[in-house]
Amino acid sequence: MTSTTGHAGAVPVAIDAPRTLRRDRWWVEPLITVVVLGAFTVYATWAAFVNADYYVDPYLSPFYSPCLASSCHHATVELFGDWFTLSPALLILPFPLGFRLTCYYYRKAYYRAFFWSPPACAVPDARGAYKGESRFPLILQNVHRLFFYLILPFPILLLWDGLKAFDFPDGFGMGLGTLVLLANAVLLGVYVLSCHSCRHVCGGRIDCLSEKPTRYGLWKFVTRLNERHMLIAWISMVGVAVTDLYIRLVANGTISDPRFF
Repeated sequence: MTSTTGHAGAVPVAIDAPRTLRRDRWWVEPLITVVVLGAFTVYATWAAFVNADYYVDPYLSPFYSPCLASSCHHATVELFGDWFTLSPALLILPFPLGFRLTCYYYRKAYYRAFFWSPPACAVPDARGAYKGESRFPLILQNVHRLFFYLILPFPILLLWDGLKAFDFPDGFGMGLGTLVLLANAVLLGVYVLSCHSCRHVCGGRIDCLSEKPTRYGLWKFVTRLNERHMLIAWISMVGVAVTDLYIRLVANGTISDPRFF
């Protein structure tokens, strides 16, 4: 079933859910999103519950940082006593997870890939009753700005972990893990700064930006990052998984950590 406009030579537009005039492989992008985002979700969930091989002096997995339980192999701050017997990652992961889950870009990505709403441009929505974010539970996505403020300390804490990774048991040094931790902290910091909410904080609620030169400068800087938010989001997501995997493999003896000095 198709509809056309009243203009001569108008191109018919498919409106049936299983039909589209597109002849390219439009399904490749949502398929890649399903595979990569699904794989990250499975790995992160496993890493959060396994409660092992997340610390090898001086490296601490970002999934477990800051480590707040006394049961931690390397507690950052012991805010929770021996009564907390679950994985210490469960104490802090809800914050970065909630930030990513409600991120404007990731919402677009998994709506298209998992909900098929819509799966691609000029491809009909697969859910006729879809009401967007106007009803429960998707209306809860609006808490993203709250998660932005909650997540702000995490890149700083991860950078501190990277700096502490120069302090080896035998003294000052630098290993490959040190660089991995520092790179991960920078990537996550750039991801947070490139967020739409950060851009709004810098330039929002201002009638005339020229009257606020400092905020205008910050807004321009964040805007340049925001233009690459999709790429930064994917790289930082893969980066945090690779960082945890690297530390895990070093901790269980699968690989050795090269020391540069």
